[in-house]
Amino acid sequence: MNDNSKKPVLVCVVGARPNFMKIAPIMAAIKKQEGHLQPYLVHTGQHYDEAMKDSFFRQLGIPEPDIDLEVGSGSHAVQTAEIMRLFEPVLDDLNPFAVLVVGDVNSTIACGLVAVKKHIPLIHVEAGLRSGDRQMPEEINRVLTDQISDLLFTTEKEAEKNLVAEGIDSKRVCFAGNVMIDTLLNNLKKATPFSEVLSRHISSYRQNIEAKNYALLTMHRPSNVDDEAVLSRILDTIVEISQKLPVIFPVHPRTAKMIEKFGLTSKLQSGNITCLPPLPYLEILGVVSSAKVVLTDSGGLQEETTALGVPCITLRESTERPITVDQGTNVIVGSDSEKILSSMKEVLERGGKSGQIPEKWDGHAAKRIIQKIIEHYL
Repeated sequence: MNDNSKKPVLVCVVGARPNFMKIAPIMAAIKKQEGHLQPYLVHTGQHYDEAMKDSFFRQLGIPEPDIDLEVGSGSHAVQTAEIMRLFEPVLDDLNPFAVLVVGDVNSTIACGLVAVKKHIPLIHVEAGLRSGDRQMPEEINRVLTDQISDLLFTTEKEAEKNLVAEGIDSKRVCFAGNVMIDTLLNNLKKATPFSEVLSRHISSYRQNIEAKNYALLTMHRPSNVDDEAVLSRILDTIVEISQKLPVIFPVHPRTAKMIEKFGLTSKLQSGNITCLPPLPYLEILGVVSSAKVVLTDSGGLQEETTALGVPCITLRESTERPITVDQGTNVIVGSDSEKILSSMKEVLERGGKSGQIPEKWDGHAAKRIIQKIIEHYL
Protein backbone atom coordinates (compact mmCIF):
# COMPACT_ATOMS: atom_id res chain seq x y z
CA MET A 1 0.00 0.00 0.00
CA ASN A 2 1.11 3.53 -0.76
CA ASP A 3 3.14 5.04 2.11
CA ASN A 4 1.18 8.30 1.76
CA SER A 5 -1.79 6.84 3.55
CA LYS A 6 -2.78 4.05 5.92
CA LYS A 7 -6.29 4.08 4.50
CA PRO A 8 -7.44 1.33 2.12
CA VAL A 9 -6.65 2.38 -1.45
CA LEU A 10 -9.30 2.45 -4.18
CA VAL A 11 -7.75 2.73 -7.63
CA CYS A 12 -10.01 4.73 -9.98
CA VAL A 13 -9.36 4.55 -13.71
CA VAL A 14 -10.08 7.19 -16.34
CA GLY A 15 -9.09 6.75 -19.95
CA ALA A 16 -10.95 8.80 -22.54
CA ARG A 17 -13.15 11.86 -22.81
CA PRO A 18 -16.46 10.05 -21.96
CA ASN A 19 -14.86 8.83 -18.71
CA PHE A 20 -14.03 12.32 -17.46
CA MET A 21 -17.66 13.27 -16.83
CA LYS A 22 -18.24 9.98 -15.04
CA ILE A 23 -15.22 10.02 -12.75
CA ALA A 24 -15.61 13.66 -11.63
CA PRO A 25 -18.57 13.14 -9.25
CA ILE A 26 -17.04 9.91 -7.94
CA MET A 27 -13.82 11.67 -6.97
CA ALA A 28 -15.87 14.46 -5.36
CA ALA A 29 -17.93 11.94 -3.39
CA ILE A 30 -14.78 10.19 -2.14
CA LYS A 31 -13.41 13.55 -1.02
CA LYS A 32 -16.57 14.19 1.01
CA GLN A 33 -16.66 10.79 2.71
CA GLU A 34 -15.32 10.50 6.23
CA GLY A 35 -11.84 9.19 5.52
CA HIS A 36 -12.78 5.56 4.97
CA LEU A 37 -10.70 5.17 1.83
CA GLN A 38 -7.90 6.75 -0.16
CA PRO A 39 -8.47 7.26 -3.89
CA TYR A 40 -5.66 6.81 -6.39
CA LEU A 41 -6.53 8.20 -9.81
CA VAL A 42 -4.98 6.54 -12.86
CA HIS A 43 -5.28 8.25 -16.23
CA THR A 44 -4.31 5.76 -18.91
CA GLY A 45 -3.75 8.45 -21.51
CA GLN A 46 -6.03 6.67 -23.99
CA HIS A 47 -7.41 10.11 -24.82
CA TYR A 48 -4.28 11.64 -26.28
CA ASP A 49 -5.44 15.23 -26.91
CA GLU A 50 -3.63 16.79 -23.96
CA ALA A 51 -5.26 20.21 -24.33
CA MET A 52 -8.74 18.67 -24.29
CA LYS A 53 -7.85 16.39 -21.39
CA ASP A 54 -6.48 19.26 -19.34
CA SER A 55 -9.54 21.45 -20.00
CA PHE A 56 -11.90 18.67 -18.91
CA PHE A 57 -9.96 17.96 -15.72
CA ARG A 58 -9.83 21.66 -14.88
CA GLN A 59 -13.46 22.43 -15.68
CA LEU A 60 -14.85 19.40 -13.87
CA GLY A 61 -12.67 19.80 -10.80
CA ILE A 62 -11.04 16.39 -11.23
CA PRO A 63 -7.83 16.20 -9.19
CA GLU A 64 -4.61 15.81 -11.11
CA PRO A 65 -4.09 12.08 -11.77
CA ASP A 66 -1.71 10.32 -9.44
CA ILE A 67 -0.23 8.75 -12.55
CA ASP A 68 -0.66 9.17 -16.31
CA LEU A 69 0.26 6.05 -18.27
CA GLU A 70 0.46 8.12 -21.49
CA VAL A 71 -0.65 5.23 -23.69
CA GLY A 72 -1.87 7.35 -26.60
CA SER A 73 -3.47 6.12 -29.80
CA GLY A 74 -3.21 2.78 -31.55
CA SER A 75 -5.32 -0.11 -32.77
CA HIS A 76 -7.70 -1.66 -30.26
CA ALA A 77 -5.30 -4.55 -29.67
CA VAL A 78 -2.19 -2.38 -29.32
CA GLN A 79 -3.89 0.15 -27.07
CA THR A 80 -5.49 -2.48 -24.83
CA ALA A 81 -2.25 -4.44 -24.49
CA GLU A 82 -0.19 -1.36 -23.68
CA ILE A 83 -2.66 -0.24 -21.00
CA MET A 84 -2.49 -3.69 -19.40
CA ARG A 85 1.30 -3.74 -19.48
CA LEU A 86 1.63 -0.33 -17.84
CA PHE A 87 -1.23 -0.76 -15.35
CA GLU A 88 0.01 -3.95 -13.73
CA PRO A 89 3.01 -2.38 -11.91
CA VAL A 90 0.66 0.29 -10.50
CA LEU A 91 -1.39 -2.41 -8.78
CA ASP A 92 1.75 -4.19 -7.59
CA ASP A 93 2.88 -0.97 -5.92
CA LEU A 94 -0.46 0.01 -4.36
CA ASN A 95 -2.13 -3.28 -3.40
CA PRO A 96 -5.61 -1.68 -3.50
CA PHE A 97 -8.71 -3.28 -2.01
CA ALA A 98 -10.51 -2.73 -5.35
CA VAL A 99 -10.26 -1.15 -8.79
CA LEU A 100 -13.09 1.07 -10.07
CA VAL A 101 -13.67 1.52 -13.80
CA VAL A 102 -16.34 3.52 -15.60
CA GLY A 103 -18.05 3.26 -18.96
CA ASP A 104 -17.00 1.15 -21.92
CA VAL A 105 -13.73 2.36 -23.45
CA ASN A 106 -10.61 0.23 -23.97
CA SER A 107 -9.17 1.43 -20.66
CA THR A 108 -12.22 -0.02 -18.89
CA ILE A 109 -11.74 -3.61 -20.02
CA ALA A 110 -7.92 -3.44 -20.06
CA CYS A 111 -7.58 -2.32 -16.44
CA GLY A 112 -10.41 -4.61 -15.42
CA LEU A 113 -8.62 -7.66 -16.81
CA VAL A 114 -5.40 -6.79 -15.02
CA ALA A 115 -7.24 -6.34 -11.72
CA VAL A 116 -9.15 -9.62 -11.72
CA LYS A 117 -6.12 -11.64 -12.86
CA LYS A 118 -4.36 -10.28 -9.78
CA HIS A 119 -7.39 -11.25 -7.65
CA ILE A 120 -8.34 -7.63 -6.97
CA PRO A 121 -12.11 -6.98 -6.93
CA LEU A 122 -13.38 -4.95 -9.89
CA ILE A 123 -16.12 -2.34 -9.59
CA HIS A 124 -17.93 -1.27 -12.77
CA VAL A 125 -19.87 1.99 -12.86
CA GLU A 126 -22.43 2.17 -15.68
CA ALA A 127 -22.92 -1.60 -15.89
CA GLY A 128 -25.56 -3.52 -17.81
CA LEU A 129 -26.06 -1.17 -20.76
CA ARG A 130 -26.61 -3.11 -24.00
CA SER A 131 -27.22 -2.02 -27.58
CA GLY A 132 -27.28 -5.55 -28.96
CA ASP A 133 -24.76 -4.47 -31.60
CA ARG A 134 -21.63 -6.63 -31.29
CA GLN A 135 -20.03 -4.67 -34.16
CA MET A 136 -19.42 -1.81 -31.71
CA PRO A 137 -16.14 -2.19 -29.79
CA GLU A 138 -17.82 -0.52 -26.82
CA GLU A 139 -20.44 -3.27 -26.67
CA ILE A 140 -17.74 -5.92 -26.37
CA ASN A 141 -16.04 -3.88 -23.64
CA ARG A 142 -19.34 -3.56 -21.72
CA VAL A 143 -20.19 -7.26 -21.84
CA LEU A 144 -16.73 -8.48 -20.86
CA THR A 145 -16.22 -5.91 -18.10
CA ASP A 146 -19.54 -6.85 -16.51
CA GLN A 147 -18.66 -10.55 -16.61
CA ILE A 148 -15.49 -10.04 -14.57
CA SER A 149 -16.80 -7.39 -12.16
CA ASP A 150 -17.43 -8.03 -8.48
CA LEU A 151 -19.76 -5.07 -7.90
CA LEU A 152 -21.85 -3.56 -10.68
CA PHE A 153 -23.57 -0.16 -10.53
CA THR A 154 -26.39 0.50 -12.99
CA THR A 155 -27.92 3.74 -14.28
CA GLU A 156 -31.38 2.27 -14.89
CA LYS A 157 -33.41 -0.68 -13.58
CA GLU A 158 -33.62 -2.44 -16.94
CA ALA A 159 -29.84 -2.86 -16.94
CA GLU A 160 -30.08 -5.43 -14.15
CA LYS A 161 -32.26 -7.62 -16.39
CA ASN A 162 -29.50 -7.62 -19.00
CA LEU A 163 -26.95 -8.68 -16.40
CA VAL A 164 -29.10 -11.44 -14.90
CA ALA A 165 -29.83 -12.77 -18.41
CA GLU A 166 -26.05 -13.05 -18.88
CA GLY A 167 -25.68 -15.11 -15.70
CA ILE A 168 -24.61 -12.38 -13.28
CA ASP A 169 -25.90 -12.70 -9.71
CA SER A 170 -28.33 -9.86 -8.94
CA LYS A 171 -26.77 -9.62 -5.45
CA ARG A 172 -23.71 -8.06 -7.11
CA VAL A 173 -25.83 -5.40 -8.84
CA CYS A 174 -26.77 -2.02 -7.35
CA PHE A 175 -29.08 0.50 -9.03
CA ALA A 176 -27.34 3.76 -8.11
CA GLY A 177 -28.40 6.23 -10.80
CA ASN A 178 -26.42 8.10 -13.44
CA VAL A 179 -23.10 9.78 -12.58
CA MET A 180 -23.16 11.59 -15.95
CA ILE A 181 -26.24 13.42 -14.73
CA ASP A 182 -24.47 14.22 -11.45
CA THR A 183 -21.87 16.08 -13.51
CA LEU A 184 -24.47 17.79 -15.67
CA LEU A 185 -26.49 19.07 -12.71
CA ASN A 186 -23.36 20.15 -10.84
CA ASN A 187 -22.17 22.23 -13.79
CA LEU A 188 -25.32 23.50 -15.49
CA LYS A 189 -25.15 26.95 -13.89
CA LYS A 190 -21.48 27.23 -14.94
CA ALA A 191 -22.14 26.26 -18.57
CA THR A 192 -20.78 28.70 -21.16
CA PRO A 193 -23.65 30.49 -22.99
CA PHE A 194 -23.89 29.21 -26.57
CA SER A 195 -23.47 32.73 -28.00
CA GLU A 196 -20.20 33.11 -26.10
CA VAL A 197 -19.05 29.73 -27.42
CA LEU A 198 -19.64 30.88 -30.98
CA SER A 199 -17.94 34.21 -30.34
CA ARG A 200 -14.86 32.42 -28.96
CA HIS A 201 -14.44 30.28 -32.05
CA ILE A 202 -15.76 32.46 -34.88
CA SER A 203 -14.19 35.87 -35.26
CA SER A 204 -16.99 37.07 -37.55
CA TYR A 205 -19.87 35.81 -35.38
CA ARG A 206 -22.68 38.39 -35.28
CA GLN A 207 -25.30 36.92 -32.89
CA ASN A 208 -27.43 35.64 -35.77
CA ILE A 209 -28.25 32.33 -34.09
CA GLU A 210 -30.78 32.42 -31.26
CA ALA A 211 -31.36 30.14 -28.28
CA LYS A 212 -33.82 27.31 -28.99
CA ASN A 213 -33.57 28.11 -32.68
CA TYR A 214 -30.68 25.92 -33.83
CA ALA A 215 -29.78 22.25 -34.11
CA LEU A 216 -26.62 20.76 -32.61
CA LEU A 217 -24.92 17.98 -34.58
CA THR A 218 -22.24 15.65 -33.21
CA MET A 219 -21.01 12.58 -35.05
CA HIS A 220 -18.01 10.32 -34.63
CA ARG A 221 -19.04 6.63 -34.79
CA PRO A 222 -17.20 4.56 -37.41
CA SER A 223 -20.55 3.33 -38.79
CA ASN A 224 -21.41 6.94 -39.67
CA VAL A 225 -18.09 8.49 -40.66
CA ASP A 226 -15.88 5.70 -42.03
CA ASP A 227 -18.21 4.79 -44.91
CA GLU A 228 -18.16 7.43 -47.67
CA ALA A 229 -21.71 6.73 -48.85
CA VAL A 230 -23.17 6.89 -45.34
CA LEU A 231 -21.26 10.03 -44.37
CA SER A 232 -22.18 11.75 -47.64
CA ARG A 233 -25.86 10.88 -47.17
CA ILE A 234 -25.94 12.18 -43.62
CA LEU A 235 -24.21 15.44 -44.61
CA ASP A 236 -26.66 15.94 -47.47
CA THR A 237 -29.51 15.48 -44.98
CA ILE A 238 -27.94 17.94 -42.54
CA VAL A 239 -27.56 20.52 -45.31
CA GLU A 240 -31.27 20.13 -46.08
CA ILE A 241 -32.13 20.57 -42.39
CA SER A 242 -29.94 23.65 -42.18
CA GLN A 243 -32.09 25.44 -44.76
CA LYS A 244 -34.86 25.52 -42.15
CA LEU A 245 -32.85 25.54 -38.91
CA PRO A 246 -29.22 26.65 -38.42
CA VAL A 247 -26.88 23.80 -37.48
CA ILE A 248 -23.93 24.02 -35.07
CA PHE A 249 -21.43 21.23 -35.72
CA PRO A 250 -18.43 20.68 -33.39
CA VAL A 251 -16.39 18.39 -35.64
CA HIS A 252 -14.72 15.39 -34.01
CA PRO A 253 -11.12 14.82 -35.22
CA ARG A 254 -12.06 11.43 -36.69
CA THR A 255 -14.99 12.97 -38.55
CA ALA A 256 -12.91 15.88 -39.84
CA LYS A 257 -10.32 13.44 -41.15
CA MET A 258 -12.90 11.38 -43.03
CA ILE A 259 -14.71 14.43 -44.45
CA GLU A 260 -11.40 15.59 -45.88
CA LYS A 261 -10.42 12.11 -47.09
CA PHE A 262 -13.71 11.68 -48.99
CA GLY A 263 -13.65 15.23 -50.37
CA LEU A 264 -16.93 16.22 -48.68
CA THR A 265 -15.92 19.61 -47.29
CA SER A 266 -17.94 21.45 -49.95
CA LYS A 267 -21.14 19.87 -48.61
CA LEU A 268 -20.67 21.60 -45.27
CA GLN A 269 -20.03 24.88 -47.03
CA SER A 270 -23.26 24.62 -49.01
CA GLY A 271 -25.55 24.78 -45.99
CA ASN A 272 -26.24 27.00 -42.99
CA ILE A 273 -23.81 24.99 -40.89
CA THR A 274 -21.44 26.50 -38.34
CA CYS A 275 -18.45 24.20 -37.87
CA LEU A 276 -16.53 24.36 -34.60
CA PRO A 277 -13.57 22.45 -33.12
CA PRO A 278 -14.23 19.85 -30.39
CA LEU A 279 -15.55 21.71 -27.36
CA PRO A 280 -14.63 21.49 -23.65
CA TYR A 281 -17.38 20.25 -21.35
CA LEU A 282 -18.77 23.58 -20.15
CA GLU A 283 -18.96 24.83 -23.73
CA ILE A 284 -20.71 21.78 -25.14
CA LEU A 285 -23.09 21.83 -22.16
CA GLY A 286 -24.02 25.42 -22.95
CA VAL A 287 -24.65 24.58 -26.61
CA VAL A 288 -26.70 21.45 -25.79
CA SER A 289 -28.89 23.13 -23.18
CA SER A 290 -29.89 25.96 -25.54
CA ALA A 291 -30.47 23.81 -28.63
CA LYS A 292 -33.89 23.24 -30.15
CA VAL A 293 -32.81 19.71 -31.09
CA VAL A 294 -29.67 17.56 -30.97
CA LEU A 295 -28.67 15.14 -33.73
CA THR A 296 -25.98 12.78 -32.48
CA ASP A 297 -24.46 9.31 -32.33
CA SER A 298 -23.11 9.93 -28.80
CA GLY A 299 -24.34 7.80 -25.92
CA GLY A 300 -23.67 10.51 -23.37
CA LEU A 301 -25.63 13.14 -25.29
CA GLN A 302 -28.64 10.82 -25.43
CA GLU A 303 -28.65 10.87 -21.63
CA GLU A 304 -27.91 14.56 -21.24
CA THR A 305 -30.66 15.64 -23.63
CA THR A 306 -33.17 13.50 -21.72
CA ALA A 307 -32.08 15.13 -18.45
CA LEU A 308 -32.35 18.59 -20.03
CA GLY A 309 -35.62 17.96 -21.85
CA VAL A 310 -34.06 18.67 -25.25
CA PRO A 311 -35.33 16.55 -28.20
CA CYS A 312 -32.65 14.14 -29.44
CA ILE A 313 -32.44 12.42 -32.82
CA THR A 314 -29.92 9.57 -32.59
CA LEU A 315 -28.06 8.67 -35.77
CA ARG A 316 -27.66 5.01 -34.86
CA GLU A 317 -29.60 1.82 -35.48
CA SER A 318 -29.75 0.93 -31.78
CA THR A 319 -28.94 2.35 -28.38
CA GLU A 320 -27.49 0.91 -25.18
CA ARG A 321 -29.50 3.56 -23.33
CA PRO A 322 -33.11 2.55 -24.12
CA ILE A 323 -34.45 4.48 -21.15
CA THR A 324 -33.76 7.67 -23.13
CA VAL A 325 -36.25 6.38 -25.73
CA ASP A 326 -38.79 4.76 -23.37
CA GLN A 327 -38.91 7.65 -20.90
CA GLY A 328 -36.82 10.45 -22.38
CA THR A 329 -36.65 12.72 -25.41
CA ASN A 330 -34.71 10.39 -27.71
CA VAL A 331 -35.72 8.84 -31.06
CA ILE A 332 -33.55 6.38 -33.00
CA VAL A 333 -33.33 6.93 -36.76
CA GLY A 334 -30.01 5.50 -37.95
CA SER A 335 -28.58 7.13 -41.07
CA ASP A 336 -31.85 6.97 -43.02
CA SER A 337 -32.51 10.40 -44.54
CA GLU A 338 -36.30 10.00 -44.58
CA LYS A 339 -36.37 9.05 -40.88
CA ILE A 340 -34.05 11.92 -39.95
CA LEU A 341 -36.13 14.45 -41.88
CA SER A 342 -39.39 13.06 -40.50
CA SER A 343 -38.12 13.43 -36.95
CA MET A 344 -36.93 16.96 -37.71
CA LYS A 345 -40.38 17.81 -39.10
CA GLU A 346 -41.85 16.68 -35.79
CA VAL A 347 -39.46 19.00 -33.96
CA LEU A 348 -40.15 21.99 -36.19
CA GLU A 349 -43.93 21.58 -36.27
CA ARG A 350 -44.74 20.22 -32.82
CA GLY A 351 -41.63 20.79 -30.70
CA GLY A 352 -40.34 17.22 -30.82
CA LYS A 353 -40.55 14.42 -28.34
CA SER A 354 -41.06 15.29 -24.69
CA GLY A 355 -40.08 13.00 -21.85
CA GLN A 356 -39.49 12.64 -18.13
CA ILE A 357 -36.42 12.43 -15.91
CA PRO A 358 -35.59 8.78 -15.17
CA GLU A 359 -35.48 7.50 -11.60
CA LYS A 360 -32.33 8.40 -9.62
CA TRP A 361 -31.06 10.80 -12.27
CA ASP A 362 -31.02 13.29 -9.43
CA GLY A 363 -27.39 14.33 -8.97
CA HIS A 364 -26.67 11.92 -6.09
CA ALA A 365 -25.57 8.74 -7.89
CA ALA A 366 -21.89 9.07 -6.94
CA LYS A 367 -22.76 9.50 -3.26
CA ARG A 368 -24.78 6.28 -3.36
CA ILE A 369 -21.94 4.47 -5.14
CA ILE A 370 -19.29 5.42 -2.57
CA GLN A 371 -21.60 4.58 0.34
CA LYS A 372 -22.23 1.12 -1.14
CA ILE A 373 -18.50 0.52 -1.75
CA ILE A 374 -17.69 1.38 1.87
CA GLU A 375 -20.47 -0.89 3.15
CA HIS A 376 -19.48 -3.73 0.84
CA TYR A 377 -15.71 -3.79 1.29
CA LEU A 378 -14.69 -1.92 4.45
